[in-house]
Amino acid sequence: MTTTIAPSRRALLGSLATLGALAAASPKASAGPTAIHYGGPSIPLWPGAAPGAPATLPKRRIEQRSQSAAFDDRWLYGVATPTIEVRRPAYQDGSAVILVPGGGYGFLSIDNEGEEQANWLTQRGVTCFILYYRLPGEGWGDRGLVPLQDMQRAIRLVRHRAGEFGIDPARVAVLGFSAGGHLAGSLATRFAEKTYAPRDAADALSARPDLAGLIYPVITLSETFVHAGSRDNLLGPGATAAAARAGSVEQRVGADTPPTFLTAASDDGLVPIQNSLAMYQALLAKARPCEFHGFDQGGHGFGARLPQTVPAHAWPDLFHAFGRRHGVFKG
Repeated sequence: MTTTIAPSRRALLGSLATLGALAAASPKASAGPTAIHYGGPSIPLWPGAAPGAPATLPKRRIEQRSQSAAFDDRWLYGVATPTIEVRRPAYQDGSAVILVPGGGYGFLSIDNEGEEQANWLTQRGVTCFILYYRLPGEGWGDRGLVPLQDMQRAIRLVRHRAGEFGIDPARVAVLGFSAGGHLAGSLATRFAEKTYAPRDAADALSARPDLAGLIYPVITLSETFVHAGSRDNLLGPGATAAAARAGSVEQRVGADTPPTFLTAASDDGLVPIQNSLAMYQALLAKARPCEFHGFDQGGHGFGARLPQTVPAHAWPDLFHAFGRRHGVFKG
C-alpha cells in the first residue's frame, strides 16, 4: 500500500475557485479542472422506455457547482433517458472505458468524474463512454436494480457497436468513482445476473468487463463503514439486512471477477477507506488479480484534479499501467 499526501475534499470541493491555479500535470494526466467542451454522440441505452419507467418521468436538471467561469463542475439530476456519451480520441489504441460518475446514487458528477476523466484517457488513445445512468430514487420500478440494468446494458451496447467505434470488444474496461465505484464493482461481480428482459441482439453479449477501476468506491451496504446515503438512495430507506448484504460488492467477488484496481485516501470522511480494503481483501481471498493504492490524505472526490506536487495525482498513471499489464490498454 502506497502512502502519500493529497489535499482534503473540503479544499477541493469547498474552494473550487482556487483549483484553476493548480500546477500543470504531465501531458498524459489532468492539469486540474479545465473547461472541456468537446462533444460526441449521445446514445440512448434502451430502445423505447427504460425498464420500470414511472408514469411521470423525472425532469432533467443540471446544477453548476463551479465558482469559476474557467471550468465546469456540473451535477446532473433527472435522468429520464439513460445514455452513453461518446468521447473519441484522435488516435485510438483499440481499447474502451465506460466511465461511471459518482454522486451517492442521488446525482451524477458528470465533469469531475466524467468529462475530466475522458480528457486524460482520450489523450492515451482510449475511447470513452460516459454513462448517464438512472437514479434509483426518481420513481423507477425495482429501484435496487435500476443502475445495474443500465450498467449491464451499456457494456453490451458498446460491444455490439465496437466496429462502429473502432474498438476491440475484448478490451472494454469500466472506471467508477464513489457510488459509481459501487456500480462498476457491481458490474464486475454481477455481470451474469439477469436484471432485465432482453431487448435486442446486444443483450446476447457478455456484460463482463475486461478490467475494473474503483476509485474511492462505495463497496459495502451492510458493514458499519457503509456510506448510508448511497445505500438508502439505492435500496430505499429501511432496506432489509438481507437486501443490504446482497448489494454489497465485497460479498459478490468470485472466481470470474475481472482484474480490479482500487485507490482511496485514508482520511476520506465520506466513504471510509475500509470500503476499498474490504474489496481488496475479498479479491485476495478469491485469488483474483488486483492492485490497491491507499494515500495518506486526500479526502473524497479528488478525481483527476491533483497537481504534480501531490503524489496521489499519479493514480491515472497507475491505473493505465495496470490495464496495460492485463492487456486492455496499449502503448
